[in-house]
Amino acid sequence: MGAENVRKAPVLVTLGNPNTGKSTLFNALTGLKQKVGNFPGVTVEHVVGAMRLGERDVSVVDLPGTYSISAQSPDEIVAVDVLQGRVAEIGVPDAVLLIVDATNLRRNLFLASQVLEMELPVVVALNMTDLATTQGISIDVPGLAAALGVPVVPIVAAKSLGLGELKAALLDAIERGEPARLRLNAAIHEAARAFAAEMTAAGHPLRRPEAERILIDRGGFAEKRLLAATWPVLEERLATIRAGLAQGRDLATLEARDRYGWINQIVGRVEQRGPAPRNWGQFADRWLNHPVYGALLFLFAMAAVFQSVFAGAAPIMTAIDRGTRGLSAGVLARLEAGVLSSFLVDGVIAGVGSVVVFLPQILILFAFIILLEDSGYMSRAAFLVDRLMRWCGLSGQSFIPMLSSFACAVPGIMGTRVIGNYRDRLVTILAAPFMTCSARLPIYTLLISAFVPDHRYLGGLVNLQGLVLLAFYLLGIVGAVGTAFLINKTFLRGPPTRFLLEMPPYRLPNARSLVIKLVSRVKIFLKRAGTMIFGVAILVWALATFPRADISRDAARPTAHAATVQLEQSYLARVSRSVSPLFAPLGWDWKVTAAVLASFPAREVVIAVLGTLYAVENNQNAGPDATLISRMKEARRPDGTPMFSLPMALGLMMFYALCLQCVSTIAVMRRETNGWRWPAIAWSYMTALGYLGAFACYQLGTALGA
Repeated sequence: MGAENVRKAPVLVTLGNPNTGKSTLFNALTGLKQKVGNFPGVTVEHVVGAMRLGERDVSVVDLPGTYSISAQSPDEIVAVDVLQGRVAEIGVPDAVLLIVDATNLRRNLFLASQVLEMELPVVVALNMTDLATTQGISIDVPGLAAALGVPVVPIVAAKSLGLGELKAALLDAIERGEPARLRLNAAIHEAARAFAAEMTAAGHPLRRPEAERILIDRGGFAEKRLLAATWPVLEERLATIRAGLAQGRDLATLEARDRYGWINQIVGRVEQRGPAPRNWGQFADRWLNHPVYGALLFLFAMAAVFQSVFAGAAPIMTAIDRGTRGLSAGVLARLEAGVLSSFLVDGVIAGVGSVVVFLPQILILFAFIILLEDSGYMSRAAFLVDRLMRWCGLSGQSFIPMLSSFACAVPGIMGTRVIGNYRDRLVTILAAPFMTCSARLPIYTLLISAFVPDHRYLGGLVNLQGLVLLAFYLLGIVGAVGTAFLINKTFLRGPPTRFLLEMPPYRLPNARSLVIKLVSRVKIFLKRAGTMIFGVAILVWALATFPRADISRDAARPTAHAATVQLEQSYLARVSRSVSPLFAPLGWDWKVTAAVLASFPAREVVIAVLGTLYAVENNQNAGPDATLISRMKEARRPDGTPMFSLPMALGLMMFYALCLQCVSTIAVMRRETNGWRWPAIAWSYMTALGYLGAFACYQLGTALGA
């Protein structure tokens, strides 16, 4: 087939303000056909999906939410780069799907006006029209389409209403390829076109829309990038062009005047607002935004989540555990005792299975977090913690990246790019790793299930295990806030900054969107279990199995004594014993020490390592079908006392709560701070805190006879 017959799938870009339902619409259009990636050269995440329009497959790129394309930072320049075809893997988009909130037309049209000047086919999805109706807002959709010069389709993304009409409009826009023709300031438009031609002729290809952003956004990222690639004298050329256009005024001010003048004319013609009826959301905000009642309700909501993590996940975890043990029994029944059976049962199944069993708890936690986010509650939580953030020298703006760190510190740290103040951004980067990420959850649940009594209160509604889990999540928050306070009072002194926070309306979360987000989490978790965790489990199995000791063996399987001797003489035991005295004050033996050291790439690896070690040893009090919890409970020290006690287990959890055991987080910190200085400080500081916390828990708990 000739190259001329091969046609790339059309590319559709989705763009809109935050809280316009963009992600819900994207999920409704693409379903599970999604993948997450980063744009080349910047740590800005984007999602690419696929959808069917008529007889055509279309690639859909979901850009981060933004209020404008005035590029003052790398994450804001991404929108300009994608829209102008500067990202090679995407190319020039065939169309732009612009999501506009029908309840906030005036605010949303600022970004719309900028996109309409990008000379691309545009379709506007007027979302949340049902909510606008309940608020007494009426919009003349045909009049709005005529004013914008592009198709406008009213939809309700959360209920999948209007999607058929939207898809038809998108297909027509892609096939016709007719660009939007908005021109708000002819002088700036022509000056940008001439400047782009001038730069292109000089060997620096530049398109008219990006040239316009360079002229308007003085000191912005687009200008800095161009100056870095050309020569300093270009600054004088830019100053000359700006002076001729502005006539002593600021171009950004002129842009705002032109755009809001255009917006006010359109809104005045197409929008009618009647008296807004009082609704339950206003009543809810009186309580949820209250500094005392709101904080108590937030703590109650979090406590309910952690109670559910234990209560709701137990049946599914039991089923997964039974499946894992059944698989091990099936392998042992078909293979003779030896290295191969040990590899499959003790290395692969025990190592990976011991981590996968905690997937239900992770899903329950994420389901609650997604529900709270999609319902609009998390913005209220950010408002509540603004006072706490200001006390430690930050603003509520830092709460959003820290909230993301509950899932993983990597996107949380990447999310700090929305913080304009460099000091605040750096402090947030250093505090974010304290937040309890999903990798810590399997460690907590394993140790809590094994060693914290299942005491229940209030008729069984509250259990001690859930309260302990909540306490460790709160410990992470205390560590983050305390670290921010300490840094702001020592290394990085400065006044707290203010920020503006939009309060989105309360919404009923979309079930389809919830499922898609959860499936995405499952894929990420299983990918880690099938790659990094699998690799570490196999490596630990090999180090624990070789060199082979010359000991007698049972006909079917090694005896408990023989397996213990084998483990004691392995390479892993030899290496771990050399450093285990350093961790003896924490109550750790060489097996726990080996597991902790092996988990440096990722915290949850410690579960796989413990599963492999205790499966290889397979002590006599726990049969081959025993769970990891039962094996840990039966583990003994040389003097016969239990290896794991409550103080030791709490200390181990304390260590993982405070220590920075994640290579990915360290790598992102280095990239975001442009060096190794701050990541090294963070690792040293957090490791010291983790060690001291574990030491205090074990020594004090043991002294008190716990």
